[in-house]
Parts: sequence; C-alpha cells; structure tokens
Amino acid sequence: MPTLKPVTTRSALLTLMLAAEVPSLTTREMVAAASVVGFAEPAVRVALSRMSAGGDVVRDEDGRYRLADRLLERQRRQEQATHPRRRAWDGDWELVAVTTAGRTAAERADLRATLTGLRLAELREGVWTRPANLDLTWPAAVDEVCERFTATPETRPEQLAARLWDLDAWARTARDLLAATHTDDPVLRFTACATSGRHLLTDPVLPAALLPDDWPGEELRAEHVAYKAWINEVRRAHGAK
Repeated sequence: MPTLKPVTTRSALLTLMLAAEVPSLTTREMVAAASVVGFAEPAVRVALSRMSAGGDVVRDEDGRYRLADRLLERQRRQEQATHPRRRAWDGDWELVAVTTAGRTAAERADLRATLTGLRLAELREGVWTRPANLDLTWPAAVDEVCERFTATPETRPEQLAARLWDLDAWARTARDLLAATHTDDPVLRFTACATSGRHLLTDPVLPAALLPDDWPGEELRAEHVAYKAWINEVRRAHGAK
C-alpha cells in the first residue's frame, strides 16, 4: 500500500466543495461529510473561518459557503480532467510558437502555466506541442503572443510523446493511487481521491496509439468520478440529519 501525504482540513473541505454537484454547501453538510473521512467538527469550523478570511470561499447571507471565483476556474479544470473532450486523431499535432518578445517574467510564467494547463509540452524554448486529439479552447492570452500551427512529426510520434512526457512516472503514481482506493479505510480512500484529482490534471490525455500498454489513466478517471459520487451521497445523507 503506498504512503500518501495527509490531507489538511482546508484541502479536505476544498475537495468536498470542488466535487459537489451544487454551487454551495451548508456548514452542516461539510461537517457531516468531513467527519466521515476523519476530520472533527471543531477543526472544520476553524478551517471554514480561515478559508473565508483568506478568500477561498464566500459565505452567503443564508449561511451557505461557495467557492470563490478563482477556485471556480480550478473546479472547471478538474471537471475537464475527469471528462476530457476528445476528438478523432489523424496523426496531426498542435504546434504553438511564442512570437512576442519583451514580456515580463510574470507574463512568461502565466503563459507557461496556461499552455501546461492545455496539456501541451515544451518541445524547445518557446515552442509547445501535443497531439491534436483534444477539443481545446484557446484563451485570448495565447493568441495574443503566439502563432498556432498544425504539424506532423517525421519521426515516430510515440517516441516524441515519450520524450515530452514522463509517462512511466505518471503511470506508477496513478497505480499507487488506485491501490489506495481499494481499501475499507475511509480516510485513506479520501486522501487518494483528493490526490488523484490533482494527478489527473497532469495526464497528457494522449491518443491510445501513443500510450504504453496498460495505461491506467481511464481507470483512475473512473475511480475518481465514482468516489466523487459516493462522497456526495455521504454529504447528502448525513447533512440532512
């Protein structure tokens, strides 16, 4: 069984809220759901207060908590990670070249984070690529400073994919997380769920032809979706008491 880093109370509450199928939760719902996975009520209430003060959540007039706007984007990305929008792959690759000079270090870092979030990898400095098998929404921030092309590698694409992404390392971590979900320990299962949500954000979602045998991405994705459904059932059942 793998050893997973414990989840803080704040991270646990964010995981519950990010997984929720409703826009806001009551304190009672979060206390009830968090108690099932090992977090005591006093710690939950303290964490909620700090999260509200820190801008992670917003407390409405009716006492319900909702995610702050900046975390709604994270929720959207996690939803896309569990339900990526694929399209048939014909062998083409997306190619993005940075063409605007004179940008600040912060602007360069933001662009790098955006391209990484789109699951592109850096081929060389200022040139990013990935197989064109995803239905991507290109932000204006990319089109303002980059040119986009479609290209076809002359070398074997599976070798290029293996060079751009450490697929073996990703698969090992995914299998460790899957092993941790096959337990009756609710705390360990919850920790694995919270961790798998972050890990799925780094899945390149490559075409099957470019992946190693027994790739665990789809299995981890299905397990994560199933666990989210279970934790929502727990929240509804215990929060209604």
